[in-house]
Amino acid sequence: MNTIIKVKDLRKTYGAVVAVDDISFEVMEGEIFGIVGPNGAGKTTTIECLEGLRKPDRGDISVLGVKPSEESQMITRKTGMQLQNSNLPERMKVWEALDLYSSFYEKPVDWKKLLSQLGLEEKVNTPFSKLSGGQKQRLFVALALLPDPLLIFLDELTTGLDPQARHAIWNLIREVQSNGKTIVLTTHFMEEAEILCDRVAILDHGKIVALETPSTLIRNFGKGERIVFRCDGALSNEFEKDLPNAHKVEKQGDLVIVYGKNNDIPLVLEVTTQLVKHKIPFRDLRSEQATLEDVFLKLTGKQIRE
Repeated sequence: MNTIIKVKDLRKTYGAVVAVDDISFEVMEGEIFGIVGPNGAGKTTTIECLEGLRKPDRGDISVLGVKPSEESQMITRKTGMQLQNSNLPERMKVWEALDLYSSFYEKPVDWKKLLSQLGLEEKVNTPFSKLSGGQKQRLFVALALLPDPLLIFLDELTTGLDPQARHAIWNLIREVQSNGKTIVLTTHFMEEAEILCDRVAILDHGKIVALETPSTLIRNFGKGERIVFRCDGALSNEFEKDLPNAHKVEKQGDLVIVYGKNNDIPLVLEVTTQLVKHKIPFRDLRSEQATLEDVFLKLTGKQIRE
């Protein structure tokens, strides 16, 4: 398998702020590589350095065998880019944008097919200013796919989209990957990264704190099975003591979360048995498995950042 992107000791600062702090990674041909992290973690700066839109302070970057900062025209021809903050002239209609951008490339894909796949057929004559935020996002995804690129950069792919549109784009991205394309995406949605990505790099304060497949990250850092239920009254100490296969019981208002120890005994059986034994009234009980979001919160913390 060929290496499409090589990054070694990448560093980028803005004055006293270190946005990207000596990170290294590789992206292999045909994979979907995810970059996730809190606000200000360095995701967008990293992807903009890969695209040649920003010049790093130091470090080596190779994209499709060239340095992005030195071969910007080649990168533009062979990659597709959907930026986090993009815009078009207010009066430009959807078909005009797609037709214009198609003229920039030697062998563009059929933009009418993209319109259908992204659910924009009815907006073909709509000016850009009249599109909703989600419709604008879908249009920019279409523009990124127009050149039939070898490598596609997607920055906050489904921000502003409703669940139906988000799933439609996920299906499109899987189809694009099945045609041999390589995709690098940043996202705030851990579910999106878990479903789409072959490997995920978690950034925090400009550093890579973990890089692996979603399943491996969950296995290594997840909290295992958990039982969630609602209970109006207080829980007795005896109830918690009678749960040997639970390493933590957390109460948030009337919501109770029991975290398991990753063993072979079904936690749900143990919890329900003890709820009945201690005559604790409960409702809405369900079993959940660890997710990439659990890993993300464990590695980056729960504090909101601006």
